[in-house]
Amino acid sequence: MSKLFSIGEALIDFIPEETGKEIKNISGFQPKCGGAPANVCGAFSKLGGESEMITKLGDDPFGDKLVDAFEKFSIGHQYVKRTDEANTALAFVSLKADGNREFSFYRNPSADMLLRPEEVKEEWFGDCGILHFCSVALAAEPMRSAHDKAIECARKNGAMISFDPNLRFPLWKDKQALRETVCAYIPKADIVKISDEELSFINGEEAGLEYSEQQTDEAIRKLFTGNVKLIVYTAGSKGAYAYTKNGKTFAASQKVDAVDTTGAGDGFIGSFLYQIHRDGIETEKLADTGLEVFKDYIAKSNDFCGKSVVVPGAIESYPTEI
Repeated sequence: MSKLFSIGEALIDFIPEETGKEIKNISGFQPKCGGAPANVCGAFSKLGGESEMITKLGDDPFGDKLVDAFEKFSIGHQYVKRTDEANTALAFVSLKADGNREFSFYRNPSADMLLRPEEVKEEWFGDCGILHFCSVALAAEPMRSAHDKAIECARKNGAMISFDPNLRFPLWKDKQALRETVCAYIPKADIVKISDEELSFINGEEAGLEYSEQQTDEAIRKLFTGNVKLIVYTAGSKGAYAYTKNGKTFAASQKVDAVDTTGAGDGFIGSFLYQIHRDGIETEKLADTGLEVFKDYIAKSNDFCGKSVVVPGAIESYPTEI
C-alpha cells in the first residue's frame, strides 16, 4: 500500500497554558509534537493511512520526545536522521482570545535545517504515493536541496506532489525571497493548498488583503502553472474552495468556539490528502475529477478542522474519523 511522505521540519510546539497574552507575558507552556509536515503525517495516520516523515532531529531530549510521538501516532520515522550538530527546533506559541497565534522560533540553525540531499535516497520512494512539503524548510541550505532531491525521486516513482506554502514570515529575513521561493516551488506540485491570508502575498501584494470573489478567482487562476492540477483555498471560518482548470466548488465551515488553531491548516490538507488516497485518485486523474467529489472532501476536511480546534495542540487534537 502506498504511503504519504512529508519532508521538512519536525519541532516542539510550546503551547501556552493561558490565552489572550503575548509570549513575553505567559508564565507556562506545554510541549507538543509539531511542525507542519509532521502534523500532516499525523492527520493522515490518525485517519488510517500510512505515513513517513523525512527530517533530521537533534540528539537531545526534544528529539527523543518527537520520536516517541511519531511512534504513538503511527508516523513512520525510518527516514528520520539524528545529529549532534544542532538541537531540535522549538516554537513558542501564544494564543489570542480568538485562538489565533503568535510565534517565536528557536532554529538558528536547528537540526532539521541540516538534512543534506545525499542523505535522501531514491529507494525510499518505492511506496510513496504522495509527497507533501511546505516553505518553512526551504529557507536555507542544505535542506532546500534535500527537498529538491525528494521531489525528484517522488516524481520519478510516480508519486503525487502536494505543496502548502504555510508562510512563516519571522523565519525569512527577506520577504521577497520568500515570495520568489514559493512561486518557484508551486509549479513543482500537483496540489497546492493556500490560505486567504497567503494569497495576496503570493500574488505580489501585502499579506492578508481582503479580495473580492473575482479578485480571488483571478489570483488563484494565476497559480495554475507547471504541474499544478488542483488548488485548495482555505478561508478560515468561512469555509474552503477547491479549484481545477474546469471550475471551482465551495463548502462552508460549521461555527465553533476555537480554543487553539495550531495545526488546523495542516489537519485540513492531511485529511484532504487522505481522502484522495482512500479513493485511489491518481495524479493524472486530478484535473478531471468531478468538482462534486472535491466539494465532499473539503466539507469533510472542514469538519475535521472544526473538531481539532476545540482541543489544544495539533496531532493530539485530530479526530480519527472523517
